[in-house]
Amino acid sequence: MKRTMMGVFLLAQVAGGFAQSADTYTITGRLQQVPAEWVYLIHVKDGQKVIDSVRVDKGVYVFSGVVAESQPAALTDVSPMTSRPGAKDMAEIYLVPGAWSIAHVDSFSNPVFTGSPVNDAYKTIREAIKPYTARQIILVARYREAQAAKDEAAGKAIQAQYDSVVTEINEKVYVPFVRNNPASPLALHILEQYAGPGMDAKGLRSLFEGLSQANRDSKAGKAFLAGLDIVDRTRVGEVAMDFTQGDTAGKPVTLTAFRGRYVLVDFWASWCGPCRAENPNVVKAYARFHDKGFDVLGVSLDRPGDKDKWLKAINTDHLGWTQVSDLQFWNNAVAKEYGVNSIPQNFLIDRQGKIVAKNIRGEELEKKLTEIFGE
Repeated sequence: MKRTMMGVFLLAQVAGGFAQSADTYTITGRLQQVPAEWVYLIHVKDGQKVIDSVRVDKGVYVFSGVVAESQPAALTDVSPMTSRPGAKDMAEIYLVPGAWSIAHVDSFSNPVFTGSPVNDAYKTIREAIKPYTARQIILVARYREAQAAKDEAAGKAIQAQYDSVVTEINEKVYVPFVRNNPASPLALHILEQYAGPGMDAKGLRSLFEGLSQANRDSKAGKAFLAGLDIVDRTRVGEVAMDFTQGDTAGKPVTLTAFRGRYVLVDFWASWCGPCRAENPNVVKAYARFHDKGFDVLGVSLDRPGDKDKWLKAINTDHLGWTQVSDLQFWNNAVAKEYGVNSIPQNFLIDRQGKIVAKNIRGEELEKKLTEIFGE
């Protein structure tokens, strides 16, 4: 499924940083009726996930350091190095400069903040989206059941319901916050949550331009604007950006070599469950329309050192078309150029090199190709 449905649940990770001026932070935590010997802070530093730890002394713990990038982070009283903390073991925070405190009363996962209006707002937002998240979890489970049953019609209907929930979150929580709090360090982060594949770039740009100058000029603000520029360059009707990447034998393959044929640039990976589930649909479309002028160019986001897994998946899934990859995971050069930060994603390109459709799968892909080739 597309990112709006699966991103939170299948690509869970500590979110990227949102830059402000570098400064120090001191977090003082107090545990009340919450037994713990150690507390761990999970955050991002220089683009890498970092886990800091401190020992609890008489119910008190203290974290301090330099925060160059205000960002979503998490505290937990369960070692993430040896086990996977559950929701009850995690306290979500927004790591910002300054001295502020947290009280954990009865439950580690329900922090009360003092001296941090940003974290008060962050908690309020998370509480506001909880009812929607509960509905999303149910829909995800139902979608997986539909996938297992190969019931594409049910899956499509569930996706529509999920998209409706996303729209509610955007209209009732995210957009009002961004408009009403343009100078908040949270505003850019919330705008990122609002954005996604298929989102109207014009609307996003309008919200972005309403942010404070400091937010727009920040490192993350500039990155967000660059992302909007990519959305503009990859919208339907634009000429697809040319690229060159090595195939399974290392031979360079160029997108423009496919001019004169329709080509589906398909971003996937051997480790991506939804991608593998979609592959039979692409195989079917390829077999039906290849002789009429349809091709597929697979771009794999497999990890460094995983060439064997990539090749095995190609063979197992019977992918008979050209495949390229630089085996750089999410840093795949083509994926970055096309703004791909979730998979599966695809771009259908016509004989002249123009993008005519994006993220079409299953019945949608066959229907579009039928329209094109006149069957």
